[in-house]
Amino acid sequence: MATQKSATEETVCPCGSEATYFQCCGRYLSDGEIPQSAEQLMRSRYCGFVAGDDAYLLATWHPFTRPSKIRLDGQPRWLGLSVRATEAGRVDDESGSVEFVARFKVDGKGHRLHEISRFVKIDGRWYYLDGQHL
Repeated sequence: MATQKSATEETVCPCGSEATYFQCCGRYLSDGEIPQSAEQLMRSRYCGFVAGDDAYLLATWHPFTRPSKIRLDGQPRWLGLSVRATEAGRVDDESGSVEFVARFKVDGKGHRLHEISRFVKIDGRWYYLDGQHL
């Protein structure tokens, strides 16, 4: 007998990976798994913005650059993510960067965030350090 899956398990992940949310970023945001690469963390942070999950965003932000709080009220409507390039940031690396473009709308007007984000690993966990807007 087949079991019925929840909508979250069947929904394509907002990060653009083409995997389901449950198989992709949901396991980091909801199940407490730890991203194993800088790109996985970047994609999951995008999903954190989509979901308005400020606790996840703060927890994955480097302690030296992390703000005391994030205001996500009135946040944009996120439309999609495209990863342009990655440099290092793999399982055995200690740092890496990910270039991406995130599309969003605010008050019906479309925008793009084009950034190169830097990530570092501390005690086996990846953290967002900072980003350069392009």
